[in-house]
Amino acid sequence: MSYSVGQVAGFAGVTVRTLHHYDEIGLLSPGGRSHAGHRRYDDADLDRLQQILFYRELGFPLDEVAALLNDPDADPREHLRRQHELLSGRIAKLQAMAAAVETALEARKMGINLTPEEKFEVFGDHDPDQYAEEAEQRWGSSDAYKESQRKTASYTKEDWLRIKTEGEENIAGLVAAMEAGAAPDSVRAMDLAEEHRSWISRNHYDCGYDMHVCLAEMYVTDERFTAFFDAAKPGLAAYVREAILANAARQA
Repeated sequence: MSYSVGQVAGFAGVTVRTLHHYDEIGLLSPGGRSHAGHRRYDDADLDRLQQILFYRELGFPLDEVAALLNDPDADPREHLRRQHELLSGRIAKLQAMAAAVETALEARKMGINLTPEEKFEVFGDHDPDQYAEEAEQRWGSSDAYKESQRKTASYTKEDWLRIKTEGEENIAGLVAAMEAGAAPDSVRAMDLAEEHRSWISRNHYDCGYDMHVCLAEMYVTDERFTAFFDAAKPGLAAYVREAILANAARQA
């Protein structure tokens, strides 16, 4: 039983040109020819081709494949051990690259396209990616989340520093109002709450009054947000909540 070059190419999933090249370099010469001089491959040729493709899949260059198949003294196990080491090194490198890409994707997902040094400069010891997965799970399908992703995707270090400064100034104003004895429903406190809402809308997503009230509730029910505000002044989270609720009622 013999097969044409086209049939063999189809069996093996290679091109006719590849088989011609293997013949030209003496790697796989067909066992026979037709009356018209066309290449004809027998079962032994197919076995050799299978071995060639096996070694090629492992990354062996053609000259080493030829040496393995033609030299009766060649030790295939030694060649395979060496190739295993090379492949293991390549796998480790690719895994490291994949981890780096995943890190970059997570940072990009949060819109923080910063170097580690810039991240530290902007956010200090707060990791902005820490709750990225949770945020996506909780709000990923919302328009607000999608709008925030679009806005922050293009922010530079300077943008983040500006946003941070504006946020800190707002917190400082709320602390000052609280220390001055201004009630949460005073004009001073409500104006600061409105400033906070505008800061969110300007830099992240359109924060309507209903949304702002929802955030206010989260500031006192989620201990992480409470800790953030109360780090500036104990009791500030509850004060901010009352000021936001009063401001929303004022607008209504």
